[in-house]
Amino acid sequence: MSVHERVPPTKITAIYVYEAPVRLWHWVNAAAILVLCVTGYFIGSPLPTLSGEASDHFLMGYIRFAHFTAAYVFAIGFLVRIWWAFVGNEHARQLFRFPFWSGAYWDGLLQEARWYAFLERRPRKYVGHNPLAQFAMFWFMTVGTLFMIVTGFALYSEGAGPGSWQDSLFGWVIPLFGQSMDVHTWHHMGMWAIILFVMLHVYAAIREDIMSRQSMVSTMISGVRTFKDDDPD
Repeated sequence: MSVHERVPPTKITAIYVYEAPVRLWHWVNAAAILVLCVTGYFIGSPLPTLSGEASDHFLMGYIRFAHFTAAYVFAIGFLVRIWWAFVGNEHARQLFRFPFWSGAYWDGLLQEARWYAFLERRPRKYVGHNPLAQFAMFWFMTVGTLFMIVTGFALYSEGAGPGSWQDSLFGWVIPLFGQSMDVHTWHHMGMWAIILFVMLHVYAAIREDIMSRQSMVSTMISGVRTFKDDDPD
């Protein structure tokens, strides 16, 4: 093509999707999960004994403090996110919805699975989460977050002691699972499930930015989703 030949303009459609509180929660939540996973790993697999006098070190104490602080940020942020689902726009509620009885939803989920498996040439366009992303977000972020909060505060209640609000609200969890170590094991497994989800989530967001010609990563910064080379489905 000649350097003087005019290139046709690319059609770009921009739609405001995610409001500021949703975007703020997303990044605060991501930071809290990072701290929780790193400190949770060391709590589950403690560091070897440090050299010197034991009274000179409080490393595991600091790790546990960081874990507990991030846990409160994680839990309070989730409560705020639930509140915003009631007062925000329709996309703020999508995280808490799972349209189990919708045939169109399952058709879209299958199509998206084929797209991610490189069996479809073009993806469908969705303003909010696509059906496969909605499936993952609901089960890993909504249900998974509730599970980690409940089991985490149940373990915390052992240190807070009988009669504490943690024990009053979550003390029932330990006998339900059997014993404290069982709750520890399930809580630790939940951490690895969230790590796996985060890896897939980051991969899918970057992949969609490149291959689907619609913004993903920048949308969670600006709130605006752009569709490049737009065409009707």
